[in-house]
Amino acid sequence: MRADETKKRRDVFDVIAVFVLSITAVLTAWCGFEASKWGGDMSIAFSEASGARIQAGVADGTARDARQYDLTIWTEWVLADRAQDAALTAFIEERFSLEFAVAFEAWDAGGRTERGPFVMPEYVPPGTEEAEELSERAETRFADALESNQRGDNYTLLTVLFALVLFLTAMSQRDLTRWVRWTLLVLAIAVGLTGAIIMLTFPILI
Repeated sequence: MRADETKKRRDVFDVIAVFVLSITAVLTAWCGFEASKWGGDMSIAFSEASGARIQAGVADGTARDARQYDLTIWTEWVLADRAQDAALTAFIEERFSLEFAVAFEAWDAGGRTERGPFVMPEYVPPGTEEAEELSERAETRFADALESNQRGDNYTLLTVLFALVLFLTAMSQRDLTRWVRWTLLVLAIAVGLTGAIIMLTFPILI
């Protein structure tokens, strides 16, 4: 009778141990999958951030070139205006870029009290807004990449925690005293439940 009870307890223990091992194996695989997905998302975000920075540099170069052109034309206009050459100033004004012409008109309408059209809010060289938008996108995607990297690391750390569960469960199946085996198994279950609860707080990427 005692032998039957021992066998029954052993069977119950083995069933619980196998259940813990199976669930932990699934959770470990899931964490590995999520770590891989977040790692891929991180790579994409870093790539997009890099691409946006390059595009922002190109747009900023376009704005810089446009500003230099307007500055050159403006210098000629100032010289002609100082020489009171109306024909030449009119000729130069016809060659203002669209963006500079808008700022010039606003500056002129305001009584020319500002230091020049370049300081007017209406003056926005082509590429300026695009450069700002792309720079903001680059910063945003870079931050997203760092966040994805952290999430991937979190899942990777969970795989280490679940590996500890597998180790404790495997140790509990060795030929040890009954209380030691149960202690190891209960500890494995506690660690596994802790890991599972933590995992539920992590975002999922499919």
